[in-house]
Amino acid sequence: MTTHSVFAPADRIWKLPPLILHPFSDASGPNKLVESSRASLMLQGMLPNNEFTVDELDKKLLDGRFCEIRMLFYVGKDLIRWVEQCMDIVGREEELKREGVNEQSFANLLIEDPPENVREKLRRWGVADYRSIFSRAFGLNMVFADAPGRLAVADTFIRHYYRYADHMYACYQSQAPGRSIRASAFQFDLFASGEYSRMLEREWQGPGEPN
Repeated sequence: MTTHSVFAPADRIWKLPPLILHPFSDASGPNKLVESSRASLMLQGMLPNNEFTVDELDKKLLDGRFCEIRMLFYVGKDLIRWVEQCMDIVGREEELKREGVNEQSFANLLIEDPPENVREKLRRWGVADYRSIFSRAFGLNMVFADAPGRLAVADTFIRHYYRYADHMYACYQSQAPGRSIRASAFQFDLFASGEYSRMLEREWQGPGEPN
């Protein structure tokens, strides 16, 4: 990844806006993902298959991967919104502008060096490979302005979307390589949208007010 030298001053910490992730799966999503995984294993001969044709398995595989594309797209919308909020801070901070901190800097921070509290929450949520999830979510949002419909996306892209998304993220980073920043100087929190809403409600109620 192309970035400039690291900007991580020891004498100052910037507090960034919280990253808020919204629900992104419809009711049938989890089932499609499970069926897609099983279909992939059957096509590879790693699971027995006595009930589906190759074409039926391929359709299950594509349906699941298309579901993944839409899910990652919506994650990416939240990530882009967060980066834009971070850039509002850059607009008010001459030091950050002077050091070349830009959108790509914050995307790289999230993927390569998020604060420990963010890593810990992702672990509690069971998100192990957050780097791939977030980078591919960014990549898909560099191409799609809205969540694509099934007929708008070629089967070849769906089948190998993760490879395309990886390259699209790399392209995004290379277009305007920014100063690399570190969690030691840039802190933020991570919330699910419902969790964040409940936290705001408690703050608005204030001490001593009824729940």
